[in-house]
Amino acid sequence: MDIRKNSGVVKWTLIVLCSSFLVVFLILPLIYIVVTALRSGFQAYWNSITDEYAIKAALLTIEAMVCAVVINTIFGICAAWTLTKYQFRGKKTISTLIDLPVTVSPIIAGLIFVLTFGRQSFLFPFLDRFGIQIIFAVPGIILATVFVTFPFISREIIPALAAQGTDEEEAAAQMGANMFTIFRKVTYPHIKWALLYGVVLCSARAMGEFGAVSVLSGHLRGKTNTLPLYIELLYQGYDFNGAFAASSVLVLLSVVILALRMWLEKRGAKEIDVRK
Repeated sequence: MDIRKNSGVVKWTLIVLCSSFLVVFLILPLIYIVVTALRSGFQAYWNSITDEYAIKAALLTIEAMVCAVVINTIFGICAAWTLTKYQFRGKKTISTLIDLPVTVSPIIAGLIFVLTFGRQSFLFPFLDRFGIQIIFAVPGIILATVFVTFPFISREIIPALAAQGTDEEEAAAQMGANMFTIFRKVTYPHIKWALLYGVVLCSARAMGEFGAVSVLSGHLRGKTNTLPLYIELLYQGYDFNGAFAASSVLVLLSVVILALRMWLEKRGAKEIDVRK
């Protein structure tokens, strides 16, 4: 019996259960955020999201997200290529370390960087001599964001490269193509959609990061507050309208990223079907 054609009680019970779970824990809270943000009128909402500090927080969030995506894209491609194209000692160790940020609490990650680059660190005199400030500064926020989004791109590319194999690349190399040409003409078409999907996931995670950034930022309003930190600051100051207005911006960005993800999945699936 094909279970997919089963239209019995179990099927509809599971559908209702999953739908109810999504409505209660996801859809209703998101709707509540938007409704509450607009409760005092559109003008109050507009004033909240165009506030000087809100704009600075949003720009810093975008800056940290872009830096994290660029750095992790470069690392992800290099790491995926290394792990799938070469055999060497320590390969499993490197693969395990790539997944480490997923298992480490963001708060712990922030504390690790404070101990590594803070005043009590042996690196601090060297950094201070050259005027480099990481803790309670923008570089620390970028560092924390890069850490928490470390595996997202590489873990999307590795399965695609592993499935591709090495036959096409070896044939291209025997025909005299250099490594850059091989990557651009042979490898990239196979990993294009996986790479873009990883970039989307990395962007979404970077945009909403709170824990590690909170530890490293110092909560300097207008300087080191990202949008999630700014929302917490408003909420703790009982500015609920401003907090929900800023939250609605993150919700809208999340919807855009979700739509982009669905589009990438659809395009990728179509391209795979065409190749088959």
